Amino acid sequence: MTVTLLPAIIKIAEQAGEAILAIYGRDQADFKISAKSDDSPLTAADMAAHRLIVAELAKLTPDLPILSEEAADISWDIRKNWQRYWLVDPLDGTKEFIKRNGEFTVNIALIDQGEPILGVVHAPVLAKTYYAAKGEGAFLKQASGVRPIQVNQASRSQLVKVVGSRSHPSPDLAGYLTQFSEHEMVPVGSSLKFCLVADGTADVYPRFGPTMAWDTGAGHIVATEAGATVSFAGIDAKVYQREQLLNPNFMVSALGD
Repeated sequence: MTVTLLPAIIKIAEQAGEAILAIYGRDQADFKISAKSDDSPLTAADMAAHRLIVAELAKLTPDLPILSEEAADISWDIRKNWQRYWLVDPLDGTKEFIKRNGEFTVNIALIDQGEPILGVVHAPVLAKTYYAAKGEGAFLKQASGVRPIQVNQASRSQLVKVVGSRSHPSPDLAGYLTQFSEHEMVPVGSSLKFCLVADGTADVYPRFGPTMAWDTGAGHIVATEAGATVSFAGIDAKVYQREQLLNPNFMVSALGD
């Protein structure tokens, strides 16, 4: 059943992307930017994408609950009983959206027993859609067509390409980088960092800063199906079936010994 949902989820993500682009194309003075309780920005584009995705998922799979960043106030007493649910970030990289650098995404993941089993990461400005289903591999869809993607299987002894956050630099990253004789930083926003490891553009994505479950679910399955390892500090399994929605530090890696 899971893989058969992919075409519909890709379509929903791309429709959400169109809704975002309709607002992205306006003069910045025309759309209001407000702040959430954690001081992160919220725009009309976040909400437009949220409403579209939730409505379409409800039609597609009416029996599955939905956890979206823009409607995340659902108690653990309810969530702990979810065996399978949709995990959604309608606009991942709102700061990149505001900066107008194009490095933002729509993230939709299907979680089963605390693990992602399907994921779509759509980058509207870049016209790229990364997607994967458990056991089916990872793929990139763009204007030229669809192709499978795989990690680069890099060696630590060679030049290591390290992807990092454009908007959330971390002092811990400098210490991590000392283990490599040579490295090159590849700054990028949103869940595209997972995807750049997945398609071989980068070798490792170390995250030493706060992220939420909806930031990582879709990229997580894309990266692992492409051959990367994704490990969260202190968590061995069921990353997405916890009371705490804030992720610990994590590592997405294609590095060998």
